[in-house]
Amino acid sequence: MTPTYDKVHNRFKFNGLHFSHEDLKEVAYSLIKEGKAYEKVTGDFLIDWLNNKDFLIVTTSGSTGYPKQIKLKKQAMVNSAIATGNFFGLEPGDKALHCLPSHFIAGKMMFVRALVLGLEIDFVEPAAQPIFDYDKTYDFCAMIPLQLKHTIKYIDNIKNIIVGGSKVTKPLIEKIKGCSSKFYETYGMTETVTHVAVRSLESKSGKKEPYFSALQNINFEQDDRNCLVIHAPKLVKESLVTNDLVELISETSFKLLGRFDNVVNSGGVKLFPEQIEDKIQPIIKQRFILVGVEDATLGEQLVLIVEQPKETAEEILSAIKTLKTLDKFEVPKKVYTIESFPETNNKKIQRKKALKLVLKA
Repeated sequence: MTPTYDKVHNRFKFNGLHFSHEDLKEVAYSLIKEGKAYEKVTGDFLIDWLNNKDFLIVTTSGSTGYPKQIKLKKQAMVNSAIATGNFFGLEPGDKALHCLPSHFIAGKMMFVRALVLGLEIDFVEPAAQPIFDYDKTYDFCAMIPLQLKHTIKYIDNIKNIIVGGSKVTKPLIEKIKGCSSKFYETYGMTETVTHVAVRSLESKSGKKEPYFSALQNINFEQDDRNCLVIHAPKLVKESLVTNDLVELISETSFKLLGRFDNVVNSGGVKLFPEQIEDKIQPIIKQRFILVGVEDATLGEQLVLIVEQPKETAEEILSAIKTLKTLDKFEVPKKVYTIESFPETNNKKIQRKKALKLVLKA
């Protein structure tokens, strides 16, 4: 029988203690009244989850526009938790580390997974470098790349780590290779109740997968722009059309190419900034992005924006030109610098705002 949102699994533990449905309400009130800022947010979420309504109002990250509020069915969140549990083989009594903020869907879903699957969840402050019991063995954890970067020396006792929220950079992927945990890059969004597909990254315990694979009861197709269309009837009623350009491998797997709205058409050649950024990453240590700027001759020209570079623009461009992996069209025409990238609330770079800032300067 499928679990429902109004039940708390009898194996669920929160920071080492068992709580019933009613007990958890008291915990939530206590967090709101006496907790730190991040705990108050968690208390608010738990109160909303434990009420009689069958939905939650959730705020999107705003990575492709302004953050907005959407309504998610609680049963859809339960279904997502079950799909994740099945994919990773999570069992009642397994231990999970929760270090994400509860503002957004990823943090909320860590609690939902624990409540539904009967996990023993340890909740710690969602800092850039989470502090937790490094000697304790955990079965499951979700992190953003920044957190993983700062805790990479301390995560060998975590069996499975999912990484999402922003791009997993090549330098971080190289560091992961020396770790004994299993790592998975996730694909998803608020509207799909977090991830709908994952791909494993290379480590001592896992092999690299080039494509994202769907969780159960989810399949994919492309629209006429070659963008991904998600069919996930247990998560969202209607098919969800994205702006993510993909190479569709099968109805349950795809290769992510980049955002449709980021594509640069330069002299009739379509350039995918995210793919070119992967090629450039080894020679630029600071954060950077590639974007298109209007050009009278080419239509658009590819330019590079680097955050607080140590080298001059000329030195950066000279180094890029030495890369044999780049086609001639993929070499940026100009390099801009920026003091600090504008970001969304969950630290994703806002590309259009960044471009406006450097063009005004």
